[in-house]
Amino acid sequence: MSAFVSTSAFFGLAVSLLAYQAGAILYKKTRFPLFNPLLVAIVLTMVLLAVFQIPYDGYNAGAKYLSYLLTPATICLALPLYEKLGLLKKNAKAILLGILTGVLTTMVCILALGALLRISHTAYVTLLPKSITTAIGMGVSEELGGNVTLTVASIIVTGLLGNITAPMLCRLFRITEPIAKGIAIGSASHAVGTARAMQMGETEGAMSSLSIAVAGLLTVVVAPLFAQLL
Repeated sequence: MSAFVSTSAFFGLAVSLLAYQAGAILYKKTRFPLFNPLLVAIVLTMVLLAVFQIPYDGYNAGAKYLSYLLTPATICLALPLYEKLGLLKKNAKAILLGILTGVLTTMVCILALGALLRISHTAYVTLLPKSITTAIGMGVSEELGGNVTLTVASIIVTGLLGNITAPMLCRLFRITEPIAKGIAIGSASHAVGTARAMQMGETEGAMSSLSIAVAGLLTVVVAPLFAQLL
């Protein structure tokens, strides 16, 4: 198997797509939150690599092509936002204030947990960009001296948790306003959470898409300031 992987340029790509498709089918049939397609794909891929002792570098030789689509896919989230442009203009102040609150809440929580658990400065700055899209978070982590690989992992975990728990949390805290739902999900769990927001409604998806971009820009500005606090 290792020999086959080393000679195949698209093995990792095929495995990733098939694993995600299996997760999508499983979720469609069960509607169980933990069977999130991305989470299932991660688990299946890890099991395959472990069972057949396939080195990560061999897998990533093909899988890396998927990452090239990350930035264009994020940009495409501007489409639902454009369709709700009138709603954005009408509620611009509330929306921007909500996103700013979400970003600051994330930073304060990481600072508090970092101080409580007495983690190293490197670990602390690694987690600061956990709630923004990977395309921006990697750059922020590298600039602050964090571990980029762990930053990507924390971003994925944060997105999955947002995707899985968003509907439940909205019901728990009785959040019924679509704009509020979208801002909360987008500013807390970036693109993966936005995928769930789009399932909840067009307005939720549009506001969540906006939150990804604005929260990312705000984090670029705010993260260096918080990096100096611990």
